[in-house]
Parts: sequence; structure tokens; C-alpha cells
Amino acid sequence: MSTKKFNVTVNGTTYEVEVEEVKAAAGAGEHSIDAPMPGKIVKLVAAEGASVKAGEVLLILEAMKMQNEITADADGVVKKFNVAAGQSVKAHESLLILG
Repeated sequence: MSTKKFNVTVNGTTYEVEVEEVKAAAGAGEHSIDAPMPGKIVKLVAAEGASVKAGEVLLILEAMKMQNEITADADGVVKKFNVAAGQSVKAHESLLILG
């Protein structure tokens, strides 16, 4: 996710703030699958719109030269990927929305 810096003035006092762009948020009956650690997305295994079962591999995250399978924590449908192959991610960043 990208961050941008802004100067904001409140009651005559100027503050420098960083704002992080938020991608798709989970709606009612949906939840986010987040990165457990910082790393790089190697491959999206599932497809948007696909029905998945709990434990099924959704994508591969490389961290510390190890490939980690990110799996579904519940049965559902992959609503939207918030990442692409080759993208670096931070810990706790939303990888996809499962509904």
C-alpha cells in the first residue's frame, strides 16, 4: 500500500501526517485475509469469484526466502484480490476479501 505525506493545519498548528491508501474493505458477511508477515506475492492460486473450502490455498507469499501458502480460514467465495503477483506487502496488509 502506498503512503502519502500531507501538512494539515488545525487551529493554527501545522502537523505533518502520513496517509495510507486503503484498498477494498470487507462488506457485510465478508472478511479480509491478511498477510501474516511482510513479503512478496509469488502467485495467486485461486481466482476472483472462485468458491473455496477452508484450508484451500489462495496465494503464495515469499518471506525470508521461504514460500508460504496463504489459505482460506473458512469456506467462501474469493470476492476480490487486493494484491498482484510480484507485489511486496507489509504484515497485516489485506491480501483478499473472502465472503
